[in-house]
Amino acid sequence: MGFNIADLFERAVDAVPDRLALVCGDRRLTYAEFEEEANRLANHLLAEGFGHGDHIGIYGQNSAEWLVAMVAIFKIRAVPININFRYVEDELAYLFDNADLVAVVHDRQYGPHIAAVRPRVPGLRHLIEVDDGSDVDTSALGTVAWDDVMASSSPERPVLERSDDDHYVIYTGGTTGMPKGVVWRHEDVFYALGGGVDAYTNERVTHGFQLAEKAASTENPMISLNTPPLMHGAAQWGALRFLFEGGTVVFVPRFDPAAVWTAVERDHVNTLMITGDAMARPLVEALEEHPDAWDLSSLFVLSSSAAIFSPTVKEQMLDLLPNIIIVDAIGSSESGMNGMAVQTKGQTATHGGGGPTVQAGRDAVVLDDDLNPLPPGTGVVGKLARGGNIPIGYYKDPEKTAANFVVAPDGNRYVVAGDFALHEADGTITLLGRGSVCINSGGEKIYPEEVEGVLKDHPEVYDTLVVGVPDDRWGQAVCAVVQPRHPEAPPSLDELNAHCRQHLAAYKTPKHLVVVDEVVRSPAGKPDYPWAAEVAKAALASAEA
Repeated sequence: MGFNIADLFERAVDAVPDRLALVCGDRRLTYAEFEEEANRLANHLLAEGFGHGDHIGIYGQNSAEWLVAMVAIFKIRAVPININFRYVEDELAYLFDNADLVAVVHDRQYGPHIAAVRPRVPGLRHLIEVDDGSDVDTSALGTVAWDDVMASSSPERPVLERSDDDHYVIYTGGTTGMPKGVVWRHEDVFYALGGGVDAYTNERVTHGFQLAEKAASTENPMISLNTPPLMHGAAQWGALRFLFEGGTVVFVPRFDPAAVWTAVERDHVNTLMITGDAMARPLVEALEEHPDAWDLSSLFVLSSSAAIFSPTVKEQMLDLLPNIIIVDAIGSSESGMNGMAVQTKGQTATHGGGGPTVQAGRDAVVLDDDLNPLPPGTGVVGKLARGGNIPIGYYKDPEKTAANFVVAPDGNRYVVAGDFALHEADGTITLLGRGSVCINSGGEKIYPEEVEGVLKDHPEVYDTLVVGVPDDRWGQAVCAVVQPRHPEAPPSLDELNAHCRQHLAAYKTPKHLVVVDEVVRSPAGKPDYPWAAEVAKAALASAEA
């Protein structure tokens, strides 16, 4: 017991109150200062009648207030709900309603969006506004200013009997469909994502004070820079796990390569967390253009999760920063961490046939069609799954919960998030790609990530997504949607096919090519396959016409 998120944070505060906890923009908060702000917001929310189980949204760009708000909401046993700041009105209305939001902490710039959807969300009764420097007039909303909350509320820690069964909910859009809320118990998500299991040794934390004791005994804590937006689980847990251990967490308000490298130099960052190629490529280009602009000697780990980090870009990063270690982790909001691969300069990244090949995480398995764990080395493609500490299910969606959270013949409960994988003979796991976007061409299964990984090795391909398009003969054909490195001279389909045939069977190579100005991804770098499919179909229909 003792793995409630608010309790874990408060123990770190008590262990190292004067240590620097958070840096974002021009704001720097010690653990004691962070705690005081979180207490003031928590006491304000309690005074407004909010408490155990209430869903309170956070709608903003990265800021100190975002992270403080999340901890404050946990303090009163309520549930913070992440809101994607890129959503348009219909998506926002769906999320606000589906999540049963009763209050929202928001950046001022998003006030008009809230006003537009508020009539469709009758349960929403309280708003708190963060000053983001914008000049948007929100006076008609009746929102309370963050600064007023800080000035009028008690800084004392709320006294509540919390539980490891309290809920953490993360809304995830995945690659298809409307966003869905993944519901975790605090104890389960701590062991799956929050540092409860050592990623290198698979050893578990045994009691709730262990991380705070580690914090108190560490003279030089780790300093971590998280580049993704806090509205995504990767950034939230990249921050929380370091806070539990008394580390320092750094954020940039918005992703910008120069701002990231400047923060690494300024704050002596040790660990940099990104989400795959979407962030790695711009970071590499900034270093190539300005090789002597930043002192990056403090950095020794580059960690990527939640999106594909291709071998070519890893090699480019290691050429520029030969003394770092690259950690590539696989997992999802539904499953937690399933495994990771570690690479240093001079090593070749292991890719079996699609995504990365990783050391399996604790409780990670590959299941066959009958939900039986596949032994290593069978060569049979199965579905990646994880047992042990897993979510309760999806919020208000029993059908999806029943489909993705299954009880196997061995009696164990697993989460099956939809990724196909191979359990290799040495016990490692090779990720092949999402089943929902798998291409069926003449009965052959083609995993987009496998083809994308090869295409990204071509020097003229900056980014790409691969989708299936209708084909009269084969049912579906492979189409590459490509953002070229040099828009004025994009590669041809023949060039890309010749390149792919060196690494892939002929049926997996692209039969169509669509060149775009930019490949669309989420702020965290996740692929937007529905967008790519629509672009491909429209371009091919236009060509036929």
